[in-house]
Amino acid sequence: MSIHLFGVRHHGPGCARSLKAALEKLQPDIVLVEGPPDAQAALPLLADEGMQPPVALLIYRPDAPRRAVYYPFAHFSPEWQALRHAVTRGIPARFIDLPQAIQLAMPDESPADTPPLSRPPARGGPTIRDSLAREQRGVETYIVGPPLAGGLGGGAGGAVGAGGGADGTGGGGVGAVGAGGGADGTGGDGVGTGGLGGGIGADGTGGLRQDDLRRDPIRLLAEAAGYSDSELWWERQVEQRQNAADLFEAILEAMSALRDGEQPENALEAQREAHMRQCIRAAQEEGFQRIAVVCGAWHAPVFLVTELESAQVKRADSKLLKGLKQVKVEATWIPWTYSRLSYAGGYGAGVSSPGWFEHLWQTPDRIAIRWVARAAHLLREEGLDASSASIIEAVRLGESIAALRDLPMPGRAELNEAILTVLCSGNERPMNLIREKLEIDERLGSVPAETPVVPLQRDLEAQQRRLRLKPSTEITTLDLDLRNETNRTRSHLLHRLNLLGIPWGKPQQVWGKSGTFHEVWRLQWQVEFAVSLIEANVWGNTVEGAASAFVRHKAGTLDELPRLTALLDSAMLAELPAVVDDLLSIVQQRAAVSSDVRLMMDALPPLARVARYGNVRQTRGEHMLPVIDGLFERILIGLPAACASLDDEAAQHMLESINHAQESISLLDRPHMRESWQRLLQQLPGRENIHALVRGRCCRLLLEQGLLSAEELERQARLALSPVNPAAQTAAWIEGLLRGSAMLILHQDGLWRALDSWLRDLSPQTFEEQLPLLRRAFSDFQSPERRAMGEKVKSLYTATGKHGNTHHIQEHIQHERAALVLPVLAQILGVQA
Repeated sequence: MSIHLFGVRHHGPGCARSLKAALEKLQPDIVLVEGPPDAQAALPLLADEGMQPPVALLIYRPDAPRRAVYYPFAHFSPEWQALRHAVTRGIPARFIDLPQAIQLAMPDESPADTPPLSRPPARGGPTIRDSLAREQRGVETYIVGPPLAGGLGGGAGGAVGAGGGADGTGGGGVGAVGAGGGADGTGGDGVGTGGLGGGIGADGTGGLRQDDLRRDPIRLLAEAAGYSDSELWWERQVEQRQNAADLFEAILEAMSALRDGEQPENALEAQREAHMRQCIRAAQEEGFQRIAVVCGAWHAPVFLVTELESAQVKRADSKLLKGLKQVKVEATWIPWTYSRLSYAGGYGAGVSSPGWFEHLWQTPDRIAIRWVARAAHLLREEGLDASSASIIEAVRLGESIAALRDLPMPGRAELNEAILTVLCSGNERPMNLIREKLEIDERLGSVPAETPVVPLQRDLEAQQRRLRLKPSTEITTLDLDLRNETNRTRSHLLHRLNLLGIPWGKPQQVWGKSGTFHEVWRLQWQVEFAVSLIEANVWGNTVEGAASAFVRHKAGTLDELPRLTALLDSAMLAELPAVVDDLLSIVQQRAAVSSDVRLMMDALPPLARVARYGNVRQTRGEHMLPVIDGLFERILIGLPAACASLDDEAAQHMLESINHAQESISLLDRPHMRESWQRLLQQLPGRENIHALVRGRCCRLLLEQGLLSAEELERQARLALSPVNPAAQTAAWIEGLLRGSAMLILHQDGLWRALDSWLRDLSPQTFEEQLPLLRRAFSDFQSPERRAMGEKVKSLYTATGKHGNTHHIQEHIQHERAALVLPVLAQILGVQA
């Protein structure tokens, strides 16, 4: 009976390749993998041809689906290769980590200073402490470092280079031992030593402090090898190697030295290691002869035979695991993306360039040539020049850079420098495209149709196939002509998913006449939607049924009329006839007892859209008209009183509500409503108890509808701009009047003369006080419009003659009245008339 320990780093092509070769040579009769035993029943699906990584195991609590954990896999994940080796050969494969039924029963104790998941890691990768923080946050935020290698944060690997001495100096070779994992099993990166002639001593510490070692061992050991970038060091030492037969012996040796006397950092890590030891002992007791254990590199030393057979360790393990609380969990496979395997996605055990690692896995030979060729192909697809001669030159440059750096072959850094120089001509923009499309890659995996899912997801998948809407992580635009039945059904599906909190599609603004029967959607599928579907399944087993039940529930929780009408609008767009009648009844009841005129005006736009476009969308828009008529009559009666005695903030809210009412009336285009509304608007500007902002806005609306003559506008302006009015109220009237298009007021000479006269009469102190308000009033205009206004003011009292000479325009003078005054002035001045 023998136990073979394979300490690995998660998502490492070099480590995965070496593990695959080692398992082929060993031919174990059982494979034990550090992973969730809760997902044991899902392992046979690995043999299905429909299972195409990247994929992830999803473990969740049915009673609280947001308490969920992901375990991502790629082709180049060592655990994936180990599981595939076992499943395809019919030998047992088991997960041995502490079950998530126990871990998800533990309280979430995220530290208050936990860094955001989106924060990029420092120094080429997350530290062990950062990885642990991501784990603790992950249960609530869906992002959890994978427990499959090096604990929840990932493991590590290393390599033995030719010429490595016993003292770790490495002689003149590329390196001695390498190692991985983190002190608490959560390190996202491996650690290693001995690169480029450097190394650690025989004691495995090299003089490094234990606190630094626990925090980020790979960084410290990379620096010992002469590297400032730990990820770059790891890539060159391990991932670019085609095979290293004694890789795992070196990892175990290094980890044993690093963990000498080192205890698990916390109780959870101690429980995890205790559970894994018990699973290994169980395999021994069952009589398996060649046991392969694939685990995070940091954990490997605690699974040595001396630890497994120690009576003291056995008693301690039993004590640690006794009486742990468990909850019910379920497991399934879901598609995943490479971008979610990267550090940038907040993944604690991620890698910097999953697309590059995929390339290393699939392309064991001619790595540089094929990578540069892929980059050139991508640039050509984007319409950029990338000739064959440039490809050849870029490969040569990459190899030359590698030779200058004493490397056996160019890596990602060298090839990127060559591509940037030759193919991109030093331009970072196309290089960013290469990083996004090649280095990260947005590929979406797939799972077999037999994968267990909730009924709601099964119904969604059936509709996606029927409507030919394939989920994709690429951002795509979908233009729907709602006069077509298939497109209308697609629109209903997308609106229903939005109601359920699954924003697969986001509606975009459509301008012009086609906006009445067209919808434009921006589609992008997110892997987290799998959890959202599990959450939404509580409302029903079909998309339509779940959306209807959710709308009924939400309607009972809403009190404000505008939010109810917005929900009614969404239900109509989603074509949910089973709840529309109930919502209409609720809206009518709330409208009947509502006394807030502003809320009634805010409630009008959703109802108006449904009534206006109902026939196009095949919805019952005519049912909205009685509700609209009732609200409108109450608005006409209550608006004058509601506009009285408003402060500045309340006036701003009232102005927006009046805009909503105007928008709805224009959209409905019903003559009797329009005439009643215009009569009301004509009454408001003359009332002194109404805030100047509202009075100015009413003047603007009347002007836009051709109901305010130039003379009347000038009269209203001179009244509002009178010196007897407070300067703040005057500025508010100007702000209300100017909101909207600049072209309409550019031709109102009387208004501009009144504004100019008001400004000239302001004292310097008052002008400085009102300047911020005036700037705000003109801030909505575009630069060309403001420039045209400046030219208007400049030429307000001047005109250009026939020959280009400028002369003053004489204002109209009443000579008859002037003749009566001139004799009196002459007598006063003592001159002859």
